[in-house]
Amino acid sequence: MTSTPAVSPKDHPPRADHSSAVDTLAPIFKASGDPLRLEILRVLRRDTFGVLELSQLFDMRQSGMSHHLKVMHKAGLLEPQREGNAIFYRRPLSLDSDKLTDGTIRQIFEAVDRIPLPAHLQEKIQAIRNQRADQSQAFFARYAEKFREQQELIAAFELYAKPVADLIRQRSQKNKWKTALEIGPGEGGFLPVLSRTCEHVVALDNSRDMLAKATRTCIDERLNNIDLIEGVTDNLLARGDAFDLVVANMVLHHVPSPADIFLDAAALMNTGGCLVISDLCSHDQDWAKENCGDLWLGFEPEELTSWASDAGLDAGESLFIGLRNGFQVQVREFWKTKDDA
Repeated sequence: MTSTPAVSPKDHPPRADHSSAVDTLAPIFKASGDPLRLEILRVLRRDTFGVLELSQLFDMRQSGMSHHLKVMHKAGLLEPQREGNAIFYRRPLSLDSDKLTDGTIRQIFEAVDRIPLPAHLQEKIQAIRNQRADQSQAFFARYAEKFREQQELIAAFELYAKPVADLIRQRSQKNKWKTALEIGPGEGGFLPVLSRTCEHVVALDNSRDMLAKATRTCIDERLNNIDLIEGVTDNLLARGDAFDLVVANMVLHHVPSPADIFLDAAALMNTGGCLVISDLCSHDQDWAKENCGDLWLGFEPEELTSWASDAGLDAGESLFIGLRNGFQVQVREFWKTKDDA
């Protein structure tokens, strides 16, 4: 008579433990097991798009796109971002690699990001960015003569300009910056600070009307070390320019693709250089789009940190300024501590 050997609990862990782990992974793999959904994840690598824009990108009905987005959101692959009355979608801002589900989602993102976007999708994304840029430029052309009045509906220039200036003066004592770039100088109110800090300053704006006002500021203030250039960061990249300091004051919420500002700034910065940004924290005051030409209703601090990290920049000091009208401004610094190579 033979006896059945005893089975140790260690040989067969309780089935419930296995099932619970598998149950948490199944929705992720199910939601990502569709070529279209993987394409959606690819175009959302750095951009944030609304349902209508994604429908436009993939030539499908809004109802069908909404279904896909709902499934992906439920699985944790996407998260909604409210912009006034519209809902946009983005990848999750924070993922914990030590958590099974988050680690799995991160691996999916890393896998799809290795595949270059096809040319036709790149062209459609650029078309959407151009639409956004045209909307912003039309606002500045229409309100150039009362730009500051419109902007101060949200935040008076001095409320964010002084903290940014104080931060730059403090850092410049140690770093001895020689060259600076201001992206979107507006009327040029911050240019005197940069002119006194660096030997050479470039002011870049894609609005001819605003650049004309910045030119007048330079003349009135006798700022002789500033070059004013009409264009976008691509123009400076093509010229091979490089800067020790890059500044963008209240600019991100006006640009079609805020994440690209970080990528371009990093490419334009010398090693050891600094990017200083002031911008609105996320808010729900939709009137700012029509009255102030805003494309985005502010940003979560984690968004800026994530975009900076993707661009190879390290986050430094953060300052948050609460305003009486309910808005909050964040002043952030990001450092390029390594060469692109």
